[in-house]
Amino acid sequence: MSNSYKDTMNLPETDFPMRGNLPAREPERLAQWQEMDIYRHVLEKNADGKPFVLHDGPPYANGPIHIGHAFNKILKDFVVKSHAQRGYFTPYIPGWDCHGQPIEHMVEVTLGPEKMAEISQVELRQRCREWAEKYVDIQRNGFKRLGVNADWEHPYLTFIPNYEAGNVEIFKDLYLKGSVYRGRKPIHWCTHCHTALAEAEIEYGDEVSPSIYVKFKLDAMPGVFEASGAEGAAYLLIWTTTPWTLPANTAVSLAPDADYVMVTVGGDNLIMAKELVETVAEVAGWEDYDFVRGADGEPVTLTGKQLFGLTYTAPVRRDIKGTVIYGDHVTLDTGTGAVHTAPGHGQDDYLVALEFDIPMLMPVDDNGVFTGEAGQFAGLSTDEANPVIIDWLREQGTLVAEKKINHSYPHCWRCHEPVIFRATDQWFVSMDKNALREDALRAINSEVEWIPAWAKNRIGAMVADRPDWCISRQRSWGVPIPVFKCAKCGNTVATAETFDAVIELFNTKGADAWFTEAPSDYLPRGTKCEVCGGTELIPEKDILDVWWESGVSHTSVCRHRAEADGLTFPADMYLEGSDQHRGWFQSSLLTSIGAYGVPPYRSVMHCGFTVDEEGRKMSKSLGNGIDPEEMCNKFGADVLRLWVSSCDYSQDVSISENILKQVSDAYRRFRNTFRFLLGNLSDFTPDDFVGDWDALEPLDQWAMVRLSQLLADVEAAYESYRFNSVYRALYDYVNDISAVYMDVTKDRLYAEAPASPRRRAVQTVLMNILEVLVRVMAPILSFTTDEVWECYPPAFRDIEGREASVQLAGWPTARDFVPALPADAGAQVATMEEMMAVREVVTKALEEARNEKIIGKSQEASLTVTAPAALVATAGSFDPSVFEELFIVAKVQFVEGDGDEITAAVAVAEGEKCPRCWNIRELGGNPDHPDVCERCGDALDAIEGGAE
Repeated sequence: MSNSYKDTMNLPETDFPMRGNLPAREPERLAQWQEMDIYRHVLEKNADGKPFVLHDGPPYANGPIHIGHAFNKILKDFVVKSHAQRGYFTPYIPGWDCHGQPIEHMVEVTLGPEKMAEISQVELRQRCREWAEKYVDIQRNGFKRLGVNADWEHPYLTFIPNYEAGNVEIFKDLYLKGSVYRGRKPIHWCTHCHTALAEAEIEYGDEVSPSIYVKFKLDAMPGVFEASGAEGAAYLLIWTTTPWTLPANTAVSLAPDADYVMVTVGGDNLIMAKELVETVAEVAGWEDYDFVRGADGEPVTLTGKQLFGLTYTAPVRRDIKGTVIYGDHVTLDTGTGAVHTAPGHGQDDYLVALEFDIPMLMPVDDNGVFTGEAGQFAGLSTDEANPVIIDWLREQGTLVAEKKINHSYPHCWRCHEPVIFRATDQWFVSMDKNALREDALRAINSEVEWIPAWAKNRIGAMVADRPDWCISRQRSWGVPIPVFKCAKCGNTVATAETFDAVIELFNTKGADAWFTEAPSDYLPRGTKCEVCGGTELIPEKDILDVWWESGVSHTSVCRHRAEADGLTFPADMYLEGSDQHRGWFQSSLLTSIGAYGVPPYRSVMHCGFTVDEEGRKMSKSLGNGIDPEEMCNKFGADVLRLWVSSCDYSQDVSISENILKQVSDAYRRFRNTFRFLLGNLSDFTPDDFVGDWDALEPLDQWAMVRLSQLLADVEAAYESYRFNSVYRALYDYVNDISAVYMDVTKDRLYAEAPASPRRRAVQTVLMNILEVLVRVMAPILSFTTDEVWECYPPAFRDIEGREASVQLAGWPTARDFVPALPADAGAQVATMEEMMAVREVVTKALEEARNEKIIGKSQEASLTVTAPAALVATAGSFDPSVFEELFIVAKVQFVEGDGDEITAAVAVAEGEKCPRCWNIRELGGNPDHPDVCERCGDALDAIEGGAE
């Protein structure tokens, strides 16, 4: 035989490549999955399993997917695949939100003002539909590229007839119960989009606003101040940051229990909260002021309640008499404690005005422009009016002070422009009629699991404080509010029969028919106004809020498609961004509670937003956006998926190319581990398993127990949706098992006879590791694990009935391990676990010896380990060869030391180096092969015998 023994070694062989080349190979695998219909196959395999339904929240179909979309959809895929792998029946129907102002706006921009002026509503809706369809296809392809399994060919779209009909079903239920009403009250109004906005459509941003202090002249001096010597006119000193609302003023609100004083300054008698006088004086620049004082010399005080009922002349509409009232919304953290109240321009103002029967003025039109009711300010926009009104107040001598403040102000979520509060006739869902708020809070607190748990408090506070839900919008592209108005008297006509007729209309012809069909063609014969008997009915022009539309998906999808697609109501989980506590989570909850009395979901999981590596929100202006398609083309979808798994999704998560490069390093670690496993199992067959636990060596047993611990940790982490814990457990395990078990057993794998019991023992462990890793990592590294599955050892690929994809392979359990772990396996390997601590000391000593040129490779070392007596005794229970393998050295001896410290001394081992295995061993033990050690000689005999 040649002096070169390389060809006699059991070197790794596998067709699993070292380089993943994911950008090129992943699309090929997607095509395979599509051809085999992997989604349907998984459902069929688990058809008898317990259902688990994650109901997809619909992204908006108005552009390509961004990294936030990818983050969210991959998280959902983790949830669905991890359940499917564990045998659950997991139908997943993706959906898209296809109606709403942004799509309508983009169509308007595309058409231009001239064509928009000529286009019919029917044609406009068709153009909007085409726009939405275009981006549904674009986004669907983007999500597919990420490796997300779903019923992509049968998604739910909010503009399809059956879905639109579901809107009417819920509206009918809530309307007939009295929970839906038409009323005039202040709502957020976008003057740019010309529509009402719900709370969920509001985003807050900083604005610089004028902060002004204005004196309102009372009709009479309050007697208590007059009795204390006050002379002349008395004024209430109010504070506001919205001067443009002064033309709608009808009241001043005070804090009911706060103390109010009269300050005399510059000949004026100004009433304000005592607690705020010093602050106001500083802002106004008062150098000399005093209080109206009583006989005891102390300032005279009255509570807000005691000032109730005083009247004054309104500052702008002087034909209006305003009234002093009080309310708990008045605070003393800023201002004067006297709040200018315009019931048409604020929720708190509106509510306190209702309580005291204060009239509501509305001198602002849909464009945010003052009407004739605003007197000399008519024709000005609300933005234009602020400086004009301030100058006018200054001329009138009623402006006491002015300064600019930076504060949080509501903006439209679509055009991002500031909005105004404006009272208009709108449709609302009452939060308190029929105890909707109370029932929703009960569900939040006791019937739904919130992930993370603290989210319960967040959405609970939002529902507790939210006003009635404004559900009407003044646009064209959406589902119309399904009621009629009597042409004769203006009364609303809406009955169970008319609703059912509209449901049938929408189911058969879609909501577009509302704009093309005459009500007489589809309403029951004899439908008429209950008030005047009129039969000419006009369809409502307003459409439903898009949050209502997406919110009724529990009916239009989960209930409508339950039989055909195996969906359930309630769904097991909703999973969206944290902003949906104000949006879809809440609108779904309210419509479901209102209609059915139960929440639409059993659990709700939220994820944070994606930010750059500096924590900044991604935006076009900063140029820090991340395109998922570009990242897939550069790194591969599996690297993106691995990044998602590594994140704490409950918080905002950072992503950048640098971060993905780091994740790529982790990916290579996983890939190389799979390659090591596959390469060293190329000649392993199902008949080669070592089936007897006691036939495994101590290190093999330790590795099997470590694997069972990993499986338990990973399963628990998946069960509790802690995907970053799944990632961490797997990453740490791969690092540990590579650095220890895979490293130290290379000698057995490469140098033992191919079929030796010692080599087969290692291969048995590696096969168990492979079977666990490929299955538990499939929900995360879907592409790579499927590639691993295809590259399994040849003998395992040909097993009859083997699944075509790892996604069909099922979940591993410790009961599947070969050999089976005895009940006391953990206790059996506890002593080996102690030796792992010794190995850390030894590894450090060997590294130092290499650096000092005492040894070259660790196989050349002779070790003396000094340790406490108990540890020496433990070591003595093992054959010395166990430690020679564990430490990868020629010789090990343990000696008892004086203290608790463990040390290792390294010397050069005596003896000859075997030219085949490179270990320092006695050569010539096998007379047929005198140049190698006895073990290698026996291996050569076995190899030669096999060759013959």
